[in-house]
Amino acid sequence: MRQLKGERLEAELARLKGMRQFEEQYGDCRLICGIDEAGRGPLAGPVAAGAVILPKDCTILYLNDSKKLSEKRREELFEEIQEKAVACAVGIVTAERIDEINILQATYEAMRQALSKLGVTPDLLLNDAVTIPQVQIRQIPIIKGDAKSVSIAAASILAKVTRDRMMVEYDRLYPEYGFAKHKGYGTAAHIAAIRACGPCPIHRRTFIRNFVQG
Repeated sequence: MRQLKGERLEAELARLKGMRQFEEQYGDCRLICGIDEAGRGPLAGPVAAGAVILPKDCTILYLNDSKKLSEKRREELFEEIQEKAVACAVGIVTAERIDEINILQATYEAMRQALSKLGVTPDLLLNDAVTIPQVQIRQIPIIKGDAKSVSIAAASILAKVTRDRMMVEYDRLYPEYGFAKHKGYGTAAHIAAIRACGPCPIHRRTFIRNFVQG
């Protein structure tokens, strides 16, 4: 990762300080866990949710909403987050399960799964825009939280990289759909492949009704 210097470094540190200060308003909480998802919108593949507890004094350069980062930067940050986090985990819910219970409930399920894997119990959850049902821990939904909170940003990266890696593996199983390129999203090429080849086992049947007859 290219090292920042001078004014660029100062600007990046100031941005991160602002994101940490956002969390400092919850100073009574020792362990703050950020929660975010990846993959609510695609036509294929799972939905993933990340849960990350960072140390209070942790500085990770470039930490941001995963959608604002390049794939290479996300991969680098994925490793650094895992090295520095107090605890982190990812929950995965399959396309089949999404069809059974709908994407919102599947997202909640992935988030609860991630929390259950942490190994420690956070004092507070900062969630990107949602309140998770059936969770007893205090939680606060934050609109565009992945750009405001370092913990949510870290969770968004964990979820995104984990899911993207899974879609690359699925591409090897089902190469005709181009999953490695579009990660299951509804691109023109992906929709054309569904129409030509029909759905594969990881397609969300409830998402592709307009493209598949019968």
